[in-house]
Amino acid sequence: MGIQPKELSKLGYTNNVARSLAINIVSKYCKHDSKEQIIKMLSDLLAYPDKYKGNEVWGKLAEHFSPMPVDKSFTVYNLLDEPLAFKTYGNKFIDTLAKQQMNLAMRLPVTLAGAMMPDAHAGYGLPIGGVLAVENAVIPYAVGVDIGCRMSLTIFDANVDFLKRYSHQIKEALKEYTHFGMDGCLGFPQEHDILDRNEFQLTSLLKLLHGKVVRQLGSSGGGNHFVEFGEIELIENNVLKLPAGNYTALLSHSGSRGMGAAIARHYSDVAREVCKLPREAQHFAWLGLDTEAGQEYWMSMNLAGDFAQACHERIHINLSKALGLKALANVNNHHNFAWREEIAPNKYAIVHRKGATPAGKGIAGFIPGSMATPGYLVSGKGVSDSLNSASHGAGRAMSRQKAKEQFTQSALKKLLTQNGVTLIGGSVEEMPLAYKDIDKVMPAQESLVDIHGRFMPRIVRMNKE
Repeated sequence: MGIQPKELSKLGYTNNVARSLAINIVSKYCKHDSKEQIIKMLSDLLAYPDKYKGNEVWGKLAEHFSPMPVDKSFTVYNLLDEPLAFKTYGNKFIDTLAKQQMNLAMRLPVTLAGAMMPDAHAGYGLPIGGVLAVENAVIPYAVGVDIGCRMSLTIFDANVDFLKRYSHQIKEALKEYTHFGMDGCLGFPQEHDILDRNEFQLTSLLKLLHGKVVRQLGSSGGGNHFVEFGEIELIENNVLKLPAGNYTALLSHSGSRGMGAAIARHYSDVAREVCKLPREAQHFAWLGLDTEAGQEYWMSMNLAGDFAQACHERIHINLSKALGLKALANVNNHHNFAWREEIAPNKYAIVHRKGATPAGKGIAGFIPGSMATPGYLVSGKGVSDSLNSASHGAGRAMSRQKAKEQFTQSALKKLLTQNGVTLIGGSVEEMPLAYKDIDKVMPAQESLVDIHGRFMPRIVRMNKE
């Protein structure tokens, strides 16, 4: 008999690793036990974990609550007296706190170069919209919690009339074939090669996360994540080599779900244990790529990024099949990630883009606005001052809390109606007025990208906060 995560939380299993361990053990070894027996066992283990150490079934869970002491070595680092110089795009759109966070990042002894994008705003550690190149190390918090979060745009062999003629079917498909929020899955099985990846057997954390990955494949998170249908106008000689004109398109935004969050938390803790920085810079603790922990994180980060892409692939396949649409092209570009890149002739670095996307020369990407403003299909210009980067969107003009205090649901509905947008779910936190003006942000980075198409959302699905 199974037990649910909420029930585990009530028992005191308050973190994801403990819950995942408990669920896996119960599902494998306690099939014939009653719920009362399972709860009694889990409660006793939580109270007296040392009793169960060495137990073939419960030993790993007991070790989680009462780990064996391990001698850990660490290194203390000082910051540079002055930040290294970096290029800022759209300086007038960026808040002071974000600039302070970027200056702090540029004082790390491993930092080689940096840049700020015009959608930048304050985050944890590296600001959202910050790009940071460091030497032979990776900073989990400069990658971020939602590892490999991305935009995925599919353009279909259908003109924009499809959106009006089949609006009801589109709404129903979005309700049936997308799933948002913290909990599990779509309610029907999802298949993808990602589930069979060997990396899931290589660390204890990834083994624990595999069940969550199975449940969450093809789903989206909360916050500003969305799946939406809209119309896109492509210019002549566009980067996708499609005929100029107007098309129906599908755009999605989400990341690696609970998997990415667990990896970020675990390796951020590890980094802070081995890399001691002044208190104001502790979020920048790094892992050397010549260490076992650094290699584990790098592998886990790349797997989480591939999982995020797999989720988008399933979303787009499910919806296109449900609506009988044929895909002509797809563009996807991710942020909250780190890449090994050449930042100068024969000089390589680990480039972190937190809320910024690659914009190498000729590389296609998509930069969204909000649910009531346009997004843009772009190609990168490969500008070295920006570390071959561009913004990942318009960027927030106010926090989610401030948006909740300032706007009402009726004001959101009125604004969307005026702009011809239908919203399923969503909250005032994602009010378009809470975002910067994308048509001011784009000119601030015209030296970084060329525009090839303009997308307008029409039917939007988001989490109901």
